Amino acid sequence: MTAERSFKNGSTPTVVLVHGAFADASSWSGVIAELQAFGIPVTAVANPLRGLATDAAYLAGVVAAIDGPVLLVGHSYGGAVITWAGAEAGNVVGLVYVTAFALDAGESVLDVTGRFPGSLLGPALRPSVFRTGDGEEAVELYLRDDQFPTVFAADLPKRLTSVAVAAQRPIAAAAFEDSSPDASWKTLPSWYVVATADQAIHPDAQRFMAKRAGADTIEVDASHAIALSQPAAVAGHIRTAATATQAVKHTHPSA
Repeated sequence: MTAERSFKNGSTPTVVLVHGAFADASSWSGVIAELQAFGIPVTAVANPLRGLATDAAYLAGVVAAIDGPVLLVGHSYGGAVITWAGAEAGNVVGLVYVTAFALDAGESVLDVTGRFPGSLLGPALRPSVFRTGDGEEAVELYLRDDQFPTVFAADLPKRLTSVAVAAQRPIAAAAFEDSSPDASWKTLPSWYVVATADQAIHPDAQRFMAKRAGADTIEVDASHAIALSQPAAVAGHIRTAATATQAVKHTHPSA
């Protein structure tokens, strides 16, 4: 059953931040502080990282429980999650990709990375076997400790990088293989932050996805950990998106 949710002009969207692989919600700490300083409501979601369908369903549920418009912001693999969830939750009014995967319908993370060779991510992955709830074995991926700084966080202080290495959250390998059934950037306005020194997602892949989505794009000289190393720049583009979506009256279908 489909209903419609309408938001009046001037409704300030709640910014929902979605982290990607090898990180957690604390990776948004600097961005959160910047947004809060401007009075923008914000929350950072704990992305399960168990598979694209599972993660998108979880995020859509969180978003649907928010009373009012929502601006989804995804980093890295979190971009794939917001792309799917944005089509499921009826109160999403815009998408912001922060060096993230803006997948097309039927496309996976591996499809995009395969088109733009040169990333250091693949060789740096460390697989590990874990048991699912039904007792089956599956594979999850970490970044190798010695490769984490180069691939993920080359512009962070060594002390902070060491903490990030120890706290990294693995992602189920299947999540990189899962295809998105929808591309919500085709119907929602989008913004993109390209990290030009990213060694995990090739900058040209970022530019390709941003252009394809028709995203309002900025480029920042930063590593994949741009939310930690350049929080003001990231928050600034999110503020631009929040202002733009606040000024428009939205009527969006929801389940």
